Parts: sequence; structure tokens; C-alpha cells
Amino acid sequence: MVSKAFSMGLFGMHAFLVEVEADLSQGLPAFDLVGLPDAAVKESRNRVRSALKNCGFDFPVSHITMNLAPADKRKEGPIYDLPLLVALLKATGQLNVNTDDCIFVGELSLSGVLRPVRGVLSMAIEAAQLGFKHMFVPAENAFEGAVIHGLSVYPIPDVFTLLEHLRGHKKVEPAAPFQPGANAMRLLSDFADVKGQAQAKRALEIAASGGHNVLLIGSPGSGKSMLAKRLPSILPDMRFEEMVETTEIHSVAGLLPGNTALIETRPFRSPHHTISGPGLSGGGTIPRPGEISLAHNGVLFLDELPEFSRSSMETLRQPLEDGVVTVSRVNGTVTFPCHVMLVAAMNPCPCGYYGHPKRPCTCSDTAVSRYLGRVSGPLLDRIDLHIEVPPVDFENLSSAKREENSAAIKARVDAARAIQTERFLGTSVSCNAQIPPELLHEVCRTTPAADMLLKNAFEKFGLSARAYDRVLKVSRTIADLDGSADIEAKHAAEAVRYRTLDRKYWSTR
Repeated sequence: MVSKAFSMGLFGMHAFLVEVEADLSQGLPAFDLVGLPDAAVKESRNRVRSALKNCGFDFPVSHITMNLAPADKRKEGPIYDLPLLVALLKATGQLNVNTDDCIFVGELSLSGVLRPVRGVLSMAIEAAQLGFKHMFVPAENAFEGAVIHGLSVYPIPDVFTLLEHLRGHKKVEPAAPFQPGANAMRLLSDFADVKGQAQAKRALEIAASGGHNVLLIGSPGSGKSMLAKRLPSILPDMRFEEMVETTEIHSVAGLLPGNTALIETRPFRSPHHTISGPGLSGGGTIPRPGEISLAHNGVLFLDELPEFSRSSMETLRQPLEDGVVTVSRVNGTVTFPCHVMLVAAMNPCPCGYYGHPKRPCTCSDTAVSRYLGRVSGPLLDRIDLHIEVPPVDFENLSSAKREENSAAIKARVDAARAIQTERFLGTSVSCNAQIPPELLHEVCRTTPAADMLLKNAFEKFGLSARAYDRVLKVSRTIADLDGSADIEAKHAAEAVRYRTLDRKYWSTR
């Protein structure tokens, strides 16, 4: 007789149903595991055997064949330990219950304790869509799965607890539904800590209001990193759908902290400049999300931009344009979402003091040219605002005056985003940075004076078509902050000013 239990597999961010079948037959004792398992799944045989014996159950002395269907999809990781154990107990008659509406996921220790696994949220979403009613997961993963309505997710610390529940002797209560936390934003750094830099703060406010990419250029110690790290504190609160998307990516990557239901604050990812291209975009034999996807709905901060390898920087070009990154491997192709705000920071030269008002630059023209040349024109073209961050003078640095805090800036950002939400109602667009070409001129209406100013800027600075579109989108955001229905000349002028630094530093090199 064949017994079975249901589980879930994972490929990229997509979960798929796995039917775990167990069959006992006469012959020499053996434990065969088939269904395209990887090395970690094959090792489940030893973990299941030890867990059964150490929990006081009988391990059958017969030929055991266990199949993970569908057999044409590769199975990865230790997540099948628990369903294998349940199917085996059912096959030996030590568990006589109907589990057809149940999903089992979890890694077993040799003593029968369940250890957390990755990807539970994706699995819970798929299980609910397939009509399953109950899901049994390690206790640390239960809050994550409980986000999904219509599915009871049970926190199971060990095998004994699971069997007591299935037999009806001692029921386990499902994990409580998710309740948003009220204090999540209080943990973020505040713009009130930044002395001076009014122009840079203004530019970051515009960027946050429209979801635009930013490049900060300035000498060492001018506050570039400090400004970037406070950007999440003025971004709009995450919608529930964004929380689920972001949490799902981190869960698949195995980076979600235990006993966490949802990520409630926008991600801020700051990879080191030695990161590889696949580390940024995602990869692996079984593809997993890279840094740009882990920053989905948040900020990807690249400090010391020219120090990143050219290949790593160039992998960002297509994802920044499309909002998704597709990773193709022999085993298949997966697509990860990556709607991010790119914030990059760099020095103007290797020594950092090119153009400094008081400290001389020690670099040769060739060294400066080579350093700036590491950042390609196509990548610069995809960055909406180029901001010069000057050194902070002593008066500002020593002043006891309290700077404007993040809450005040965020209020203006939220007002601008509210306008955009109403404007793009019923579409997939959420902010001005994502305006598609077919909507651009309908949404970004300009006055005759603004139109003339943009025409002159296009001709004078030799803007590309992409750069012009991005200037137009930034102008739209500035107009939203000003509460204006049309883009006026002053809005366009400010947007153009944020596109002149590449001409200052790169055009003469």
C-alpha cells in the first residue's frame, strides 16, 4: 500500500506542490529516495531514520521506496524531512489520519526537533491558492506563513507535538494573524542629525517623493553616506502588498529573521564594492535573489561607486529600467522583482578632493579621468538626480540649531505620493519614476515656458532621449511637491539643475 503526504518545493520565488509517496515492500532492507532530489534531500534518509528511532517509533526493516513527485522538477534542501517522516509513519501504520488537506514543511534534527527553513511565505501563498487548509511548519516560520488568509499555519517545535495534534490528543493553536507594528519607523535614523546640506536634503526629498535614482558626489566626510542611510526614514509607509512581496524575497533568500511575520520597513541594502555581478543581480545553480531584489520596494545604496567592478555595475542597467531581473540557468529561468531606488555615492577623484574649495587635489588628470571613467555613460543616464555634496563648514557643524526632522520631510513626501496614487489609480504604476512612455506626455503636461526651457536644456546639454524623459519625470515630482497640476518653468529648471553634474565632471574628461 502506498501512503502519501503533501509538501512544497521552491524554485526561485515560485513554490510548487510536491507529493511525497512511501511504499514498503519485501526484500533486503533499503531506503531508496527518488524524484530528482539534490544531495541535501538525499541526506533526509539519515535524518528521518534517526528522528524516528530517537522519538521511540519503529523504523521498518523492509525495502522502503519514497518518491517526490513530480519527478521532473529538482528538489532542493532539507524541507522534505517532515513530510517524509509523516508519509513513512502512515505507511507503517503508526499514524492513521487523513492528511489530504495538509502541507508539511520542515527540517528535522536527529532528536526530532524541527529547524526553520526558507521560503515558507511563498509556499503558504501557493498552498492557499491550491485549496489546502492546514500547514505545519517549524515554530520559527509560523508567523511568516500566518500572513496568508484562509490557511491555518501551525507552529510545530518537534515531532511529538505534531503527532499529538494529528491524533487529536493535544491540539496546537494556529499562529495568530499578522498585526502591523506601530513603532517600526522609530528605529530609523533621522535627518535631524545631518548638519547643513540643505540642497542635498532637498534633492533626496524629491527622490523619495517620486521614487527616483540618486548619485551623490562629494569629498570624503561631506556626509554622503549619512544622507543616504536616512533616506528610508522619509519614504512612504509600505502597503500590505509591498510588505508581502518584500518578505517573500527575503524568505526565499533565507534572510528573514525567526518569528518575523512581515518586513514592515523599506529595505536598505548596502553591499560592499567587492560584490560580484551575480551577487547584485542574483544567481546560483538554483537561482536566488541578489542585492537588487533584496532591496525591492526600498533602497539599494552603492557607496564608493567607481570601486565596484565594471561588470557588476553594468548588471544594474536592465533591472533599473524594467523593475525585474531575469536569471537564466541550466535548471531553468526565474524572474525576481526589483523596483528599487538606487542611491550611489562617490568621490570626484581617487584622492577625493578634486574641486574641493580648500584642499588641493593630488591626482593627475589621467588618474581623475580613469577614475570617473569607471562609471559608464549608460548607467549615469539611468540616474535621475546628480547631487554635489559640498564639505560642511564649521558654522553649520558646530551649530546647536535643530535641523528639520524626518517626520516633517516625510509629511511632504506622503502628500506628493498621495497625488501620484490618485493619478495612477487602476494602473500598475505607483510613482512618477515608473511612468511608462505611453503615459509620459499625458501625465507630464508642461507650460509653454517650461517647454521652451526643456528644449534649450536638451540642445545645450546634449541630453539623450532617456535623460530627457527622466528630467520630465523629476519635473513632475517637483510640481507634485508644489501642488501644481502642470509643470512650470521653475519646476523644470530645478530638475535640469540636477542633470548638470555629469557634464561638469565627465564631459571634460
